[in-house]
Amino acid sequence: MEENLESNNEVNKEISDGTNNPNSEEIKKITSEKISNINENNVNSQNNSAPKVDKKNGNESPVNTIPKQKKELPIEKKPFHEFINNHLIPEFVEEINQRGLAINNIYLKNTNRPIAGDKCWVINCEIKDTCNFWLSFEKDDISSLKSISLSKPNQEPSIIESFLIDEKRITLKLIISRVLQRLNGQKLIGVN
Repeated sequence: MEENLESNNEVNKEISDGTNNPNSEEIKKITSEKISNINENNVNSQNNSAPKVDKKNGNESPVNTIPKQKKELPIEKKPFHEFINNHLIPEFVEEINQRGLAINNIYLKNTNRPIAGDKCWVINCEIKDTCNFWLSFEKDDISSLKSISLSKPNQEPSIIESFLIDEKRITLKLIISRVLQRLNGQKLIGVN
């Protein structure tokens, strides 16, 4: 505010100074330049020192902006290999262990699908003294076409079946429950 008064006094002093007799055009020019400088200074000082007003309740308190936290991707949206190796296989092993069974071997490999012989991603699982199964994914995508083959220990699979073909949304729990349901249906991991 004091700055404004000083600037106005300087403008008036220049205009009324007896040594220079500026014409009206010069007066207008000097005055408009000084006024624009005063306005710029006022705007800058207001921007820097004035507290922000919370428009919702009219308080003159600083408004804090909280950065939005990124939502973590659902595990089903993670890359195929990460989903299979970090989530599906460990969860399946835990489910089998809870049923009092043990897994000798389980892994994901890009290999030939049992019976059909075409190349795809296959989870091969050997449940100790119980059965083997092969869960196949046509592509490295959990939503791609899937099939399952089963066999008793030390035997080759003799049938290949579609797996989760009618499901729109494939989830970790759905895959695990349907594999267990399929094994249970053959009375391989329990009584029907």
